Amino acid sequence: MAEATLGGSADSVSFEEAGLRYEVDGEIATITLDRPDKRNAQTFATWSALARIGDDLPEQVRIVVIQGEGPSFSAGIDLRMFTPEGVPGQGSFSSAAQLDEKSFEQRIEQAQQGFLWLRRPEIVSIAAVHGHAIGAGFQLALACDLRIVADDVKFCMKEPALGLVPDLTGTKPLVDLVGTAKAIDICLTARVVGAEEAFRIGLAERVVSRGGLAQAVQEKAAELLSTDRDAATATKRLLQGARGRTLEEQAAAERIEQKARIKALFAGS
Repeated sequence: MAEATLGGSADSVSFEEAGLRYEVDGEIATITLDRPDKRNAQTFATWSALARIGDDLPEQVRIVVIQGEGPSFSAGIDLRMFTPEGVPGQGSFSSAAQLDEKSFEQRIEQAQQGFLWLRRPEIVSIAAVHGHAIGAGFQLALACDLRIVADDVKFCMKEPALGLVPDLTGTKPLVDLVGTAKAIDICLTARVVGAEEAFRIGLAERVVSRGGLAQAVQEKAAELLSTDRDAATATKRLLQGARGRTLEEQAAAERIEQKARIKALFAGS
C-alpha cells in the first residue's frame, strides 16, 4: 500500500508514523493499530489517520475490520499526552488547554471524526479485540458495529479515573448496548470487563480463543458479504434509526426503504 500523509502538524504524518497499517482487499478494508511496543496507545495523529481513512475509503468497501498488533488491541491514550512535553509534533493536553474555547472544541471534534465514520450505513465495521482495550481503545471498539473478542479481552473505560470523560464517541454506544446503570458502573469504577461479562451484557457478539480470532472475523465478514449490498445498507439505516423513532415513525421508514428496494429490483421487469 502506498503511504499517505495527513495534512498539518499531527495530520502531516504517514499512516506508519501514526501507528497504523491500512490495507484494502476487494470489499474488505483492514486497519491495524501497529504500535505493539506501546500496546497500540493512541495519539492525535492516530485519530487524524483514522479520519483520513474514512474520508478516502474506496467505494467498493463493505466491511471494515479494526484490529491490534501485539499483545493488546489498544491500551488507550498515549500517556505522553499527559506530560508538559507531550508527543513530539503533536502537543499535549497542557498545550490543548491553552487554546481558545472554539479551537479546543474543534480539536476534540477532529479527533471524533476518526470514530464516527465507522457507523456509516453502507459499511459494517468489526472490531477484533484481544488483550487490553482501555479508554480510547474501548471507545474505538464501541465505534464499530460488531465486536468479536478473544477470551483474554480486558475492556476498561479509564478516562474518569484520570479526571477526564470519554469523549471519542463511546458514551452513546455504551449506553445503547448495556443500559445507563451498567454504563455508569463500568465508567465510574473504571473496572475491567472481561470476555464472559462482555458477552453476557451485550458488549461482544462472540467470544473465541485468541488463536481463533482472525478466523472468526473472516467468517463473519463472509457471512455479511453474502447479503445484497443495497439491502444491507437500507436495513442498517433502518436499524440505526429505530431507537429514536416511535413505532409509527419506524413503520413509515420501513415503507420508504422497501419501496426503494422493490422498485430497484422489479421496476424494469
